[in-house]
Amino acid sequence: MEATVTFHPAQNDVDFVEEIRLRTWARHNYAPQDERNRSWHPVILDEMRRKDREQGEFHRVK
Repeated sequence: MEATVTFHPAQNDVDFVEEIRLRTWARHNYAPQDERNRSWHPVILDEMRRKDREQGEFHRVK
């Protein structure tokens, strides 16, 4: 998966709207852990980890 979203480390503090935008981007562009770019914004990486946990919970319930 190739993504064009790269952020500078100084951009770690985002407002609510920007955080929602980043989390939405992460949901729509989800990548498995081994395919994630470490330069992606921490909010994006956090949201992808949340989705990992949700998928794990879903598979345990089935």
